[in-house]
Amino acid sequence: MRQWILKHRFLLMRRITQLGILALYIAGNSYGFHLLMGNLSSSLIMKHIPLADPFAALQMLAAGAIIGVDILIGAVIVVLFYMVVGGRAFCSWVCPMNMVTDTANWIRKVLFLEKVERKLWLGRSIRYWVLGLSLILSFVTGVAAFEMVSPISMLHRGIIFGMGMGFAAVLCIFLFDLFAVKNGWCGHICPLGGFYALLGRMSMIRVKHNQASCTLCMKCKDICPEKQVLSIIGKESGAIVSGECTNCGRCIEVCEDDALAFGVRNYISSASEK
Repeated sequence: MRQWILKHRFLLMRRITQLGILALYIAGNSYGFHLLMGNLSSSLIMKHIPLADPFAALQMLAAGAIIGVDILIGAVIVVLFYMVVGGRAFCSWVCPMNMVTDTANWIRKVLFLEKVERKLWLGRSIRYWVLGLSLILSFVTGVAAFEMVSPISMLHRGIIFGMGMGFAAVLCIFLFDLFAVKNGWCGHICPLGGFYALLGRMSMIRVKHNQASCTLCMKCKDICPEKQVLSIIGKESGAIVSGECTNCGRCIEVCEDDALAFGVRNYISSASEK
């Protein structure tokens, strides 16, 4: 049991964090426990510290909306955190949709669906096109375009306030990841993931690679949901500097050589890797 926990320590920490955040939102909105109130789009910590989804705020600005000072302050706080510290950690440590897509990918593995030939291919850059299109549509229509259809918001609000028709959108994402493309939503389409990837390029907390310890087993690349970020494996030591890394820790869990670990990025030595 202890060995299993150690092997899956980051998975367990991610689930505890995700479920803990959801529990705090539910307690704050339904039971008067005011440590965290609202939802992922707009929140209050202890009734006073605002938090806001910066991508949603950006859409609102593009739509021509007048944003309150609290929303702007909340968006800045979130931007600074992920830009300086967390990188794209939102996707693997906070976003509730991650649990849905991870479940779909686990079922794919159990049912050996990964070995079935697929004719559908998606590029990783699609999320950036969807991001840009969301801002353009927000400007043209006068509403926050992605927020109107975001399965992330639908799922989060549904868990807190009760699931309605948003269940259909979440089910579609689940089935898409299960039968169509592995990590299809989070790894290829989601514009929020693309936004945080751009935001977190300079963040401090990184997975670091020690080439001297690496035996090139490539288990890290087999399990990584963003395989392209591990380009330095087997080539050189250093930090995984790509903003598309979600800091999920999967690669560290499977590395039996102890060649991968979380650490603080060395900006001087990694400047040439960007």
